[in-house]
Amino acid sequence: MTDAELKQSCRNHLPGHRQPLPAELFAAMGDWCQARDVTHDVYGSGALIQDFEQKVARLLGFEAAVFCITGTMTQATALRIACMERGSKLVALHPTSHILKHERGNHQLFDHFHALQIGDPHRPWTLGELQGIPDKLGAVSLELPAREIGGQCPGWDELSAIKDYCREQGVHLHMDGARLWETAAAYARPVNEIAAGFDSVYVSLYKGIGGMAGAMLAGSADFVAKAQEWFRRQGGNVYQRTPYVVAAAMQFDARLAAMPDYFKRTQWLYDVLRDYPLLAPNPARPHANMLHIHLPVSRERALEVRNRIAEQHSVWLFNGASHAPLPQRCAVELYVGDNLLNLPDQRVREILTLWSEALAN
Repeated sequence: MTDAELKQSCRNHLPGHRQPLPAELFAAMGDWCQARDVTHDVYGSGALIQDFEQKVARLLGFEAAVFCITGTMTQATALRIACMERGSKLVALHPTSHILKHERGNHQLFDHFHALQIGDPHRPWTLGELQGIPDKLGAVSLELPAREIGGQCPGWDELSAIKDYCREQGVHLHMDGARLWETAAAYARPVNEIAAGFDSVYVSLYKGIGGMAGAMLAGSADFVAKAQEWFRRQGGNVYQRTPYVVAAAMQFDARLAAMPDYFKRTQWLYDVLRDYPLLAPNPARPHANMLHIHLPVSRERALEVRNRIAEQHSVWLFNGASHAPLPQRCAVELYVGDNLLNLPDQRVREILTLWSEALAN
């Protein structure tokens, strides 16, 4: 079986949310649309999508928001516009930012902007590191939470100081908020308070929310209008966005309401992991309902263990594994969602015991 088939065959899953089969998802979307007399948008014009855009804008505390088919297009566009407005093509990015790690040089090849790396690859960047850049910046991008380092976030006072500095220096502060909803419980503050002081915010509609695809970009009305035009220029003006919007909108409120429970479950998991020293969490305490678990085996061995437990016990432990700096070490990502939330405590302990014992042998 492929990894996808093996994952689908498992009864118990640790990471993420339950993934319905296409027929199940489409049936639920159809019922939701019928109950609300939903009609298709045409090139983004329609009650459903425009109401949803306004809802996200209000939640984040911005004048406007616009749907985009991918986060990759959303962020590169936002930073390009920010640089054009500020008269500098330099953007400060963390070394593990999605743009640098996963977008195949799009910002360079399409001449969107020039990237300056800021901070240590294993920690969020700091105000002091930002102040140490002598160049005139067009924009700064801050990811909340930072996925590639286990969902770490700067402290609240540090975040507030970064906002103040960017405003004083006239630098556009952009948030990679792919998982912004997850930080509200960790910061114990509403998302509009977290987003306040940023000039633009990108949020995903499929990661923690569980939709099919798509993103939102929020900012001033003028900034969002410019982004819409640039989306068109880059081929992002999809004729009908209804399926993507429905898949997100129909579960949006429930997902946001569950975020505090996901975070509490993450805190519980950290307490349990103290009994399993071979499963070492990063960060040391939860910053959001996600974490990395560092394992004392190679990436290849970790995947072998995952697949064997899936085949023999019908348990899916994690999705991917990454090499660690030290040999015979690796790290895996665990997003705490509906799957872990709904597993009984004792069953979680049994799974962690299986995992730990397999690593020790």
